Amino acid sequence: MKENLGIKRQVLIVEDERINMLILGKILGDEYEKLHAEDGEQAMKLIRENADTLSLVLLDLILPRMDGYKILDIMQSDNALKQIPVIVCTSEINSEARCLQMGAVDFIAKPYIHPEVIRARVKRTIELSEGIDLIRATENDSLTGLYNYEYFLKYSALRDQYYSDEDMDAIVININKLHSINEFHGREMGNRVILCTARCIRGIAEFYHGIAGRGSGDEFLMYIPHERRPRAILKIIEDNITEIVADTKITIRMGVYPKVDKTIKAEDRFDRARHACNSVRGNFNVRLAIYDKEMNEKEIYQDSLVNSMEKAMESGRFVVFYQPKYAIQGDRNVLYSAEALIRWDHPDYGLLSPAAFIPLFEKQGLIHKLDHYVWNEVARQVGEWMIRYDFKLPVSVNVSRVDMVAPDLDDEIYSLVEKNWITPDLLHLEITESAYTSNADQMVETVQELRDRGFEIEIDDFGTGYSALNMISSMPIDVIKLDMSFIKRIHLSDKEMHLVKLMLDMASFVNARVVAEGVENREQYELLKNAGCDMIQGYYFSRPCPACEFEKLIEKEISCRHAAIA
Repeated sequence: MKENLGIKRQVLIVEDERINMLILGKILGDEYEKLHAEDGEQAMKLIRENADTLSLVLLDLILPRMDGYKILDIMQSDNALKQIPVIVCTSEINSEARCLQMGAVDFIAKPYIHPEVIRARVKRTIELSEGIDLIRATENDSLTGLYNYEYFLKYSALRDQYYSDEDMDAIVININKLHSINEFHGREMGNRVILCTARCIRGIAEFYHGIAGRGSGDEFLMYIPHERRPRAILKIIEDNITEIVADTKITIRMGVYPKVDKTIKAEDRFDRARHACNSVRGNFNVRLAIYDKEMNEKEIYQDSLVNSMEKAMESGRFVVFYQPKYAIQGDRNVLYSAEALIRWDHPDYGLLSPAAFIPLFEKQGLIHKLDHYVWNEVARQVGEWMIRYDFKLPVSVNVSRVDMVAPDLDDEIYSLVEKNWITPDLLHLEITESAYTSNADQMVETVQELRDRGFEIEIDDFGTGYSALNMISSMPIDVIKLDMSFIKRIHLSDKEMHLVKLMLDMASFVNARVVAEGVENREQYELLKNAGCDMIQGYYFSRPCPACEFEKLIEKEISCRHAAIA
């Protein structure tokens, strides 16, 4: 409160009769800083000039140049001015209801015969207004003035209490690539886009007698009666913001959960709308998504996968498959190493491929936990094969972009190697080329730390990104894996084969061995062998298989070696 800070509240007395102005001034005493206006236009000028500091307006209705009704009307139409409380002071007793309907908070009748009552009303009005301002400061977003997420949900639930039979839509709206606007045009321009979007969304919500709010960053929310034309709302918003940045087209994406299920929490309703909104992220041709039965079933399915992940790891439901890599430069093809590929033996959904759960776990921030599980399982299996067959077989495991920024990654992986009694050179670490683009300097530093510990580094999906040349010239690597997209047509196109030869030359220049992925037939095999490719991985030799089946390949390799010695 201002009085606790030793600050006098500022009160504007609007009164054209000097005697009444003096009486009110004397009643208020020295407790307040008093401003005076004798006509309506002067009053509006002082109100606008002191909008940030005024605590109260004492307003006469009958004024020269502009009457009190007009002042009330102007103040109520301005979001900043309508927050200033107004007490109407007049002898027109019959005007009380009209003034209160127009936004006045109290009514004092002339003549002023009860000074103590007037002082009490002024004090109470200011205190209530300041209390409301404090509440508003906590419930409204500081930039846009919209409800913040917490209070938006509360008011949405409150609205349902009063209009329980009305069908409602939960809507989530995002500004596409707001970070690019901030980067290229400055944060001030980004804030202008946010403010313009907020004003438009507030207007739409008020038109539909709904509620508007702001989530985090570039997210906005609306809770409005069911609208059968959501695309029209999308167009209104885009039309309002499209002219703000002249040389940048601003688009939004919108997710709608129509006719919400009111038996679920308000937060869950907007999670569904948000899920719909996120489903069109990055697709600039489709900017509107409706949450429907299919999306609901998919969300339930994905939630069940996320919720059962921990139990699946504890019960060994994640199964490592192994795909062999054969060295082909020699008299015979030699089983040189393998790649570990995860599968999920789910009790309800059967054997799931990585595509069903890896992107989901990456999105949920769970991928590092799964990768750690795989590293440990592979290290255990390699150690077991080493003891049972007296056979050292390196196996490559995936190291994701998230893993690369994990603290003390080299210590984490090395501890698993030590625990399973193998050496680091038996656990090859596969890093995708795309991970290099996120933070090249940190990645190079992390890779060097891993190599210093004795791990071999393989670059997966080589040639599919934009950083191939930079990467192989700056990063310490041991093996380059040519993506299968380069291999599948080499027997059909000389151009494709020339590209592969070029990459083989690049690998030779940096003393890296090369593995060709996705080799499926004899023609591809012979072209790669003749071109000098070191290793091959693909269906031509074997599909990925569980450890028990892979052991047959180990046994076959051991037999071939024994036969060669004999």
